[in-house]
Amino acid sequence: MIAFSQQPIDVQAVLEAVRTTQAGALVLFLGTVRSRSQGKVVVGLEYECYPEMAHQVLSQLVEQAKARWNLLGCAVVHRTGRVLVGEVSVAIACSAPHRADAFAAAQWLIDQLKHHVPIWKKEYYTDGTSQWVSAAGSAVPGSLASGESA
Repeated sequence: MIAFSQQPIDVQAVLEAVRTTQAGALVLFLGTVRSRSQGKVVVGLEYECYPEMAHQVLSQLVEQAKARWNLLGCAVVHRTGRVLVGEVSVAIACSAPHRADAFAAAQWLIDQLKHHVPIWKKEYYTDGTSQWVSAAGSAVPGSLASGESA
């Protein structure tokens, strides 16, 4: 399962997508919107992506993870649109016969997603300002790279 959604992530569905009786380990990573960033109080984020390209890159990363670790299942769901503080912005689940592979794959996938998948994040602050934030290696949308008012 690889998906992008403007709706809240159904964490139970993500878990069920990778659950199997052959797995001795099922690891779930949830990325959530934190309340502080860059010394400011955050009220929410906005995620934008190029869905076709993002799905293609994420599919390649999932296939690489499956080839590198002994995974039985792998699911990644990322929010798009507005996401409020405390809400889940990304869910990654990996199942494997043993925990080491499931943990390693989930950590590798979130790190790779942040650096290679074309998803952009804009932070909104309580002072009324907002700013596009770039993960290392990700291009921030052209003219929107600098801070701007909401």
